[in-house]
Amino acid sequence: MEIEQEVLDCVNDLVNTVVKKEQNRLSQRKYRENNKQKIKQYLENNRERISARQKQYNETLEGKKTRKIAHWKHRGIITDDYEALYNHYLKTAYCDVCRVELTIDKVKSKATTKCVDHDHTITDRPNFRNILCNSCNVKRR
Repeated sequence: MEIEQEVLDCVNDLVNTVVKKEQNRLSQRKYRENNKQKIKQYLENNRERISARQKQYNETLEGKKTRKIAHWKHRGIITDDYEALYNHYLKTAYCDVCRVELTIDKVKSKATTKCVDHDHTITDRPNFRNILCNSCNVKRR
């Protein structure tokens, strides 16, 4: 009987949390709808400050991680755990196929640029395969 009550309390807490989040989301949406002009004015008046804050965030470890994962999702890389994939990506120093030392090149891809290899068919399971150099990644398509 005591365990059942603990389970019920836990479920109630979970439901309350979900309900509060939904209420907050709806409240924010209503605010945005009712204050479009005010928000637009704020964004225009603070464009440089917002841009500087975003650039500063993008240089943090969390910002880099968020952008990299968003890029993978945009490119269609599917996995159950993006955190684990990101950590594996950071730890991998050599191509899983040819064992060349990997580089991170932001401006232009080179043969040794680190890539996340994935198959290009959509399936029910994750389609991430390996961390490869750009040269091996192009050959495996």
